[in-house]
Parts: sequence; C-alpha cells; structure tokens
Amino acid sequence: MTVSAPQKSVNAFQASSELAANLQAVLVDLIALDLVGKQAHWNIVGPNFRDLHLNLDELVHVAREGSDDIAERMRATGAAPDGRPAVVAALTTLPEFPQGEISTHDAIERIVASINAAVGTIRRVHDQVDREDPTTSDILHKYIEDLEKQAWFIGSELRQPTVR
Repeated sequence: MTVSAPQKSVNAFQASSELAANLQAVLVDLIALDLVGKQAHWNIVGPNFRDLHLNLDELVHVAREGSDDIAERMRATGAAPDGRPAVVAALTTLPEFPQGEISTHDAIERIVASINAAVGTIRRVHDQVDREDPTTSDILHKYIEDLEKQAWFIGSELRQPTVR
C-alpha cells in the first residue's frame, strides 16, 4: 500500500510512515464498510426487513463516524488520508458484497463478515499504533467496541438460544 509521507503537523506529535499506513488501512475498511452497509440497506428483502434496514443505518453511522475520526486524526498528526474510490476498492479487506436484491438472511451473514473484516484490520494494527501513539489507539478501541456491538446486534438475528 502506498501512503504519502507524513507532512509537518501543527501539533508536536508527528505520525511515522508506519502509523500513517496503519491508519490508512483502517480508514479504507471503514469507508468500505459504510458503502457495504448502504448497499445492503438498499437491497435487502425478506423476513425482518424493517429491523435490519434500520440496523444497517446504525452500522453505516458508526462506519462513517469512524472513517471521519480516523481521517481527522491522520491530518492532526501530519498524515494525509486517502479515501478515493479506487484506493478503497483496491485496498479493502472486506469481502465482496453482491449486486442486486439479497435476502435478509444472506445479508446478515455477509454484513457480519464485513464487520469482522474491518475489526480484524483494526485489531491487526492496534499494537503497532499503541506503541507509537496511545491517543490514537484509544480511538481504535472505541470503534472495535462499536463495531463488535453492531456485529452482535445484526448477527443475533440468526442465532438460536443455547439449550441448558
């Protein structure tokens, strides 16, 4: 992944190239998750349509807020975020989401897989980010928590209670 070298920040803390690349990876997956969430939102059909439709809006909000927070943190530390469509398409770790209508059941499985991929990226870069900048790792903590909660909310639709 090509990430432009960090520029001079107005703040005392300056991101290294490694920190910039790690945050760029998170940014790309959060932008992709926002797009996948909307694709599903527009195209789901079937049982519990309305509940899932509304929950997907919540997911999109979390992903959009996260991408903005990460991009703004990048700028605050002298890194240049790159959210261009071609960059997102080329670098995301999220699985491909199908075109057209999709059943709520299939959408739930695919959305949870996409959330898990985005969280996987955040967890993969977390320790490196934390070593360089604990403040930025705090932002990552927030989105791990928020996204895992969304995966639980959405994925619970397909679960059955454990019999005791």
